[in-house]
Amino acid sequence: MKDLIVKLKKQIVAELYLEDIAPDEIDTDLPLFGDGLGLDSIDALSLVVLLEKEYGVQVVDPEEGKAILYSIQTIANHIQAQTGKP
Repeated sequence: MKDLIVKLKKQIVAELYLEDIAPDEIDTDLPLFGDGLGLDSIDALSLVVLLEKEYGVQVVDPEEGKAILYSIQTIANHIQAQTGKP
């Protein structure tokens, strides 16, 4: 799980062009949207595409998506639950 979390942080920084944030500066449990990391709805779409492309994981229900995309930890938990990979 730790390797997945590190990989996710690096992918999110690269995918969303977060040039002023280093992956290791992102708290695993920090909310990604709103007062947390400050991502927006366009970023959410990019994250959904990233999850499908890189991990084969789909997020189709918007309400479920809010819970899944809440933090790095919740994304990692969802990937692990869907793929069975640590």
